[in-house]
Amino acid sequence: MKKPRVIARELALLSLSQITNSIEQLEQEQLSNLVLAAVRTLTSEIHEALETASAELKRGSDRLLTSETRATDLQSAKAMVADAMELTQNAINRLGTALEIPETIQLSSQKEVRAYALEILQTIKRRQVEIDEILIQSLQDWQINRLPRIDRDILRIAVAEMEFIGIPDRVAINEAIELAKRYSDDDGYRFINGVLRRVTNLSKNKTPAIVENIL
Repeated sequence: MKKPRVIARELALLSLSQITNSIEQLEQEQLSNLVLAAVRTLTSEIHEALETASAELKRGSDRLLTSETRATDLQSAKAMVADAMELTQNAINRLGTALEIPETIQLSSQKEVRAYALEILQTIKRRQVEIDEILIQSLQDWQINRLPRIDRDILRIAVAEMEFIGIPDRVAINEAIELAKRYSDDDGYRFINGVLRRVTNLSKNKTPAIVENIL
């Protein structure tokens, strides 16, 4: 079973993705509504994952049938079977992800989960200038406003946790990597890992930030 704070981070990330203006302009009630909208996003994700998995299974089945009836030689038949196996494996992986989402939705209704998601959002709202300054110092050959939005949001969550909420660096980095593996691309989690490692190195040479207890 996923831990409450793991779910909370995911809700916070999905909430940030729905903000069209600056988070600093949002009120408490609007932040709460964002969390509710994030839960609805997860529900939609289930349907999308199931539909995609179904389509991949059908394509895999079609490729197997084609390999039996239309392959001109052994090599082409093997290639078609390999394609079918890849499509089937993709569908299985997608179904595995979809099966985790109902648990996430169920746990998201817990007070502890929503409270921590809101704490993350409130910390980013109140400390975004400082968070972004920390990230700017840790980015190499990148501008923060040019980062993919999902990567920027994951980085902000991690820095908020490490610098202002009091989560151990190792925990915050590992959780950020897991979020990136799910929501970013193949290079995203490596990039995020590198940036956050530099954040921790910079922090070691500075006075520790004051931990806020917002809620």
